[in-house]
Amino acid sequence: MSDTISPTAGGSEPGAGSAGKTLKGRSGAGAAPETRGRTSISDSVVEKIAGMAAREVPGIHSLGAGVTRTLGAVKDMVPGGRPSVSRGVKVEVGERQAAIDLDVVVEYGVAIVDMAGTARNHVITAVESMTGLEVVEVNITVDDVHLPDEEDEEAGEGRVQ
Repeated sequence: MSDTISPTAGGSEPGAGSAGKTLKGRSGAGAAPETRGRTSISDSVVEKIAGMAAREVPGIHSLGAGVTRTLGAVKDMVPGGRPSVSRGVKVEVGERQAAIDLDVVVEYGVAIVDMAGTARNHVITAVESMTGLEVVEVNITVDDVHLPDEEDEEAGEGRVQ
């Protein structure tokens, strides 16, 4: 015998004895854990997950537009500073969905269309599996191409260490 009352589509059933009350399932110790509260996920959490996932894709040299990369490289060289994994990532997070924008620099010789498809798939998989949010879109803007003979500004290699 169960003491759970299922919700009805049109309100309470005649003769059920619950005048205007609709029960939505069990609460308290017997309720499933996922129904006992609310989980909110910050935009910065989704940005970090998307940034880490994008950086794992072969062919992506770095994230961020020109000025953002330059300022980020300077901040990374400050003692105690850490590289920002969310640089070049913008997100909009709702209750159940997220939209992600990535600014990327690709390695010279990489097929951009293929890299974008791989990055999109990798980011969607990571964000959806870690957050449970539905990723409705991942927009990728290729801001630059890293040439093999260019210095790597993000490595932080200077004349003095």
